Amino acid sequence: MTTTWKSGDKKPNNQAPNNTISGTMLSSWSRQQKLAMIAGFAILGLLLVVSACSKQGPKPALVGVSSPASSSATAATAVTAATTPTAAASPARVKKTPKKRPANITYSDTNSGVSFLYPRKFALASGDKAQPQLAAVSMNEAPMNFVQPGGVAVATVALPGDSYPGTDFASAFFNVNVNRSVSEQECSHFAFVDTRNADGEPVDAEKVKIGSTDMEMTSDFSANAIKQAETQYYHSYENGACYEYVLGLGTEGFATEGGIEHVNRDEVFAKLEKILASVKINPVETECAEPAITTIAAGKE
Repeated sequence: MTTTWKSGDKKPNNQAPNNTISGTMLSSWSRQQKLAMIAGFAILGLLLVVSACSKQGPKPALVGVSSPASSSATAATAVTAATTPTAAASPARVKKTPKKRPANITYSDTNSGVSFLYPRKFALASGDKAQPQLAAVSMNEAPMNFVQPGGVAVATVALPGDSYPGTDFASAFFNVNVNRSVSEQECSHFAFVDTRNADGEPVDAEKVKIGSTDMEMTSDFSANAIKQAETQYYHSYENGACYEYVLGLGTEGFATEGGIEHVNRDEVFAKLEKILASVKINPVETECAEPAITTIAAGKE
């Protein structure tokens, strides 16, 4: 017997169990897969945590065994790295060292050809103001010492009045005069006799060598109850003129009273002689000589 099913008829009841079993199984496998996936993620997370802890664990030990040198080097590197950009951005300013002025000054006179060095702290006077003066005596105590008139004062350098505190020092100077009316022979003589002789007899001039220049030298000394003045004169003949150099020292007061001491005269004159040793005489142009002009015009040379 054959059974025929129509489309409108219901399915046989015997197929319902099959469909129910399949749905139940699918639902069951789906839950197991979810549980397996959750468990897998949990295990993976645990492994990551353990791995991270194992990496972080040795760090304190490394710091503990680091040497001071390596730590200093690391700190120095960090400091250098931190300061390098700032240094590059704002370079350190270089301090300008003030220029020191020279201790000596050069004096030069084109008319006489005289030049010399003198200490900056000394006072210079030239021309009409170059008359030597000693505080202990009048100006007439240090006159020019040429045998002929016509001398002209060139320059005078004076020591400061407080150069030797606590002594009887009053003044000291270096003076230059020039006389073109004196011959070379006359230049070796002096108008005043040398008074260094204790007996008061005249003393001939002394030949001395100052630096590379040969000179004639004499001296003069005058004193009263409380004032003393000593001058030394030097003559040399150059450029057709007689050059005179005067070194003077003046003292005053009673050096034995009130704690005042005698100034070291040798020390004072040594300073003045140092200026004298630096003197140079440069050539001076003279007026045109007619014979020379005539010779050139004649064409004989």
